[in-house]
Amino acid sequence: MAGRDIPEAYPVPEAYPVPEEYLDGYAGILAAAAATGRRLTREELESRRALGERAADAGLGLRALVRAHLAATRAHWPAAGAASADSVLAAAEQAVDALAEGYERGQRLAVRQEEAARREFIDDLLHGRSDLGLLAERAERFGLRLSYEHAVAVAQGASGYEEGDAVAREVERALIGRFGGRSILVTTKDGRLVCIAPGDQSEVLAFFAKRAYAATDGGRVVIGRPQPGPGGVVQSYEEALNTLDLAERLELDGPVLHAADLLVYPVLTRDRQAMADLVVHTLGPLRQARGGAQPLIDTLAAFFDAGCVAAEAARRLSLSVRALTYRLDRIHQLTGASPADPVHRYALQTAVIGARLLDWPDQQF
Repeated sequence: MAGRDIPEAYPVPEAYPVPEEYLDGYAGILAAAAATGRRLTREELESRRALGERAADAGLGLRALVRAHLAATRAHWPAAGAASADSVLAAAEQAVDALAEGYERGQRLAVRQEEAARREFIDDLLHGRSDLGLLAERAERFGLRLSYEHAVAVAQGASGYEEGDAVAREVERALIGRFGGRSILVTTKDGRLVCIAPGDQSEVLAFFAKRAYAATDGGRVVIGRPQPGPGGVVQSYEEALNTLDLAERLELDGPVLHAADLLVYPVLTRDRQAMADLVVHTLGPLRQARGGAQPLIDTLAAFFDAGCVAAEAARRLSLSVRALTYRLDRIHQLTGASPADPVHRYALQTAVIGARLLDWPDQQF
């Protein structure tokens, strides 16, 4: 090329891999800055940043942008003697640096917008606050098809977790690494880890439960039942939360619980007034005991949890078998119901479950 100090061994590409609009004004900036050796002005730098931000928003690659600017530098290299190579390269360096800065700024903005959109979607999904039709459309963007059946697992640890925390990222990476091609969403809500998966893929939620239990240092995980349709996710999520609350109130053992296995408890408390009447009628006389009703209720709970085996119940309560037997006799005296009698046992056990669910006797009815 006549008048340009470019070695013949390095031909100038005829076409750039990015649209010309992202090189707008670059030749003039290069020539003006290189002619005097000056630095680029604030306006010139800002124009490069703006183009970089636009390029990021358009989805262009930074590598392609840099390559196009380097090619443009060669194509518009000032005529021999018009400027030193150092001046030209310094101007190009400033321009490309400003371009990259704008590109990174655009990417950060895009990430923040994506995170905000994802958070809004998750909030709407788990609370059912949005139109189900629109929610289903938005869900496809995040890999979920709400027309299918879905189940939700919730993990709760000793501390709360937020989106992007190390624990949440660890669990999400493990799931993606194992089930990357499936429709899975891992997130956080109200300090808990949440996993949404297709209802026919129980192995996904089982794997989530295993990883979440380890990542939360022994937290509790509850898996809700699969529910169909766009509203199925929120139904399964709320069921998992309710089961988590039941597990805490009843002090249920086991790190992983399935809502399907605990359906009897919501049934028992569906008529709250009837359950409260049963608790007060059956266990109310225990308040006459020295120390109040709570120690004797704990005795009954341990006895029933141990399968009505006195030796095991005594071990759990750190009592002698004789002391446990004395307490059971005292319960019989006060209530007229014997824990050893199959007829009385069902009423007593149901009343004990009700007392734990209703927080009686601390809460009076």
